[in-house]
Amino acid sequence: MSNLPDQNAVAAWLRRLQDEICDALARADGGAGFIEDAWEREGGGGGRSRVLKQGRVFEQAGVNFSEVHGAALPPSASAHRPELAGAPWSAFGVSLVIHPHNPYLPTTHMNVRYFQARPANAAPVWWFGGGFDLTPFYPFDEDIRHWHEVARAACAPFGQTVYPEHKAWCDRYFFLKHRDEARGIGGLFFDDLNAWGFERCFAYTRAVGEAFLPAYLPLVERRRDTPYGERERQFQLYRRGRYVEFNLVWDRGTLFGLQSGGRTESILMSLPPQVRFEYSYTPEPGSAEARLAEYLRPRDWLAELPPEAT
Repeated sequence: MSNLPDQNAVAAWLRRLQDEICDALARADGGAGFIEDAWEREGGGGGRSRVLKQGRVFEQAGVNFSEVHGAALPPSASAHRPELAGAPWSAFGVSLVIHPHNPYLPTTHMNVRYFQARPANAAPVWWFGGGFDLTPFYPFDEDIRHWHEVARAACAPFGQTVYPEHKAWCDRYFFLKHRDEARGIGGLFFDDLNAWGFERCFAYTRAVGEAFLPAYLPLVERRRDTPYGERERQFQLYRRGRYVEFNLVWDRGTLFGLQSGGRTESILMSLPPQVRFEYSYTPEPGSAEARLAEYLRPRDWLAELPPEAT
């Protein structure tokens, strides 16, 4: 592989990643498989949307692959690069969101993507982005420790500053400013990555995408059968409302998809199948539900939490 951008290599890897994640999630669920909608975008390109619904473990899991292009970048993609406004563009990505049945098993999100724009009379401008984050309702310290250890290990070959930088970026991005709280306990987030050259940036993006299953599947095995009742279920549905708020108010990916004429069903696949809103809800002091607030702020998890037992 050279340091010249290779869209075909990116697209081929993303398709394989979607296949591998869907296969692994279906095995972990053990009760339902993914249905696929192959779609075409009127302005150019298309994708494969796959959704698992009402499985044994996952209430809904969506894993989307898209490969789209257009004649002019939408405002959400050129806001930080005004020189590219109106340039022809291509975008490739895999995005997933998993909403489990069990309130003790966290909701999670992962996305890896590649953009390329072709301004007039200039070389192509490209960048990678992505990451993964975890949204628990009833946090377990050992789960958070595992999640961030996998994230740090994925970053390690690319430099010792990468994990803390991209962990902090995740904390900043997945933050509900109107609530003054984090969406969850974070993970990794990066965007506009091109400074390392194409080959190294692509390698890092692959490392992040391929770290998702090792980060999440052990949590599935630990928490899938934890007993719960109606109280925990209602709290889960209430907290899912925060997920809806973030995705519809703050998420740049949702905005880009809608502005670029993407497939609405695929873009909004991230929303939970069931959710509830309650005016001025306050958990009982000292309860397991109140404990969550301590986790919804940026923290140095690997420094604060004890290592996992071996």
